[in-house]
Amino acid sequence: MDTRPTTDKVKESLFNIVQFELEGRRVLDLYAGTGQLGLEALSRGAEHCTFVDQRREAAALVRENIRLCRFEDRARAVQEEALSFLSSCREKFDVVFLDPPYQSGLLEKSLEILTRFDILREYGIIVCESGTEWTVPPLASPYEAGREYRYGQIKLTVCRRAGSVKR
Repeated sequence: MDTRPTTDKVKESLFNIVQFELEGRRVLDLYAGTGQLGLEALSRGAEHCTFVDQRREAAALVRENIRLCRFEDRARAVQEEALSFLSSCREKFDVVFLDPPYQSGLLEKSLEILTRFDILREYGIIVCESGTEWTVPPLASPYEAGREYRYGQIKLTVCRRAGSVKR
């Protein structure tokens, strides 16, 4: 009951937005919950996905979903607090999904740490899911806010490394 899955409409739209960003790429599903975003990315050709959730139950569910989808060789589930994971991460990613609890302030903190530690590869993107009232804070160079997409009370914001191709 602590998990708030992305609605089907928003998930379909999200994957329409990133459809050309996934093939052969490394994905980070931060605040993974059930792991639905990362699993969908793997099913669409992502090379690997790292799932992070601090709750033991959520991490166990993600591991089970990875097993059921037969993605064990292309996925890793980590039970750790997201900001701590970002601060100690030694890995680079092409796509990052950020979907923390709305109104928690974690989206801003995650973006700040993610850009400070620069864990995105060249041409990487960050997809933020938020309420419609949320606005992207100023991002450290070489990152920049991109397009916003609204679906009822939900907004998706795509952030990129400066110089990346805008889609």
